[in-house]
Amino acid sequence: MSDRGGQSREPAGLDGLPPMHSIAKGEVVSVQSYGAFVRLPGYKKEGLVHVSEMSASRVENASEIVDVGERVWIKVIGREIQGDKVKLSFSMKAVNQGTGQDLDPNNVMADQDARRRKQFRDHTGNRITLEAVLNTTCSKCGCKGHFTKDCFSAPGLQYALVPEEDDEEAQQQQTATLRPPQDSDKKKKKKEKKMKKKKKRERKESESDSSSSSECKSKRRRHSNSLDRQDKKKKKHKKQKSHKHN
Repeated sequence: MSDRGGQSREPAGLDGLPPMHSIAKGEVVSVQSYGAFVRLPGYKKEGLVHVSEMSASRVENASEIVDVGERVWIKVIGREIQGDKVKLSFSMKAVNQGTGQDLDPNNVMADQDARRRKQFRDHTGNRITLEAVLNTTCSKCGCKGHFTKDCFSAPGLQYALVPEEDDEEAQQQQTATLRPPQDSDKKKKKKEKKMKKKKKRERKESESDSSSSSECKSKRRRHSNSLDRQDKKKKKHKKQKSHKHN
């Protein structure tokens, strides 16, 4: 789309439009997220400054750079007819916005951008969604998820892969790790209950042991007291007998 020599012919539908690679100052009439529309004085047709042509750095939204009613310097980098519509493409980054000086006099950046646009093609009309592919059934093997031309199955016996022992262990570990945490909580609760029961039993046993030991001690004391009493009685009885003899 470059017109360095000025000798290339253009369609008649482009007559009355600003020439290619010309520089002019226009007014921003509309700002969209993808770019801004600029109207040049003396021309009815508006041109689009895409966000990629606003600055050398990345621009997310055109409103970050320009506002409606603002006057900016532009360079005409594209004029094309698409059906009944004529599209104009402008660039702000190719012109110094303070002085209006051409920053791309040899149109190198413009040619590179034009090549990128030609290389990019939209194949959305020929796309097949993933869901449609997954729902297809192969007429060769009878399985879902691929076309017949992409099927690798051969006629005759079909074999399935047997998982190795390492793979089985890894799967078991994965299933163990993927178990819900409810099982672990239940196990913890059961363990706590068991520990509480054990503690209660130990307390009861200790209490019973202490009570039995106290009873034994009291019995021993009683027995010793009774023995002392008997000894005293015997001594008294002996003394009385000795007095009588005397």
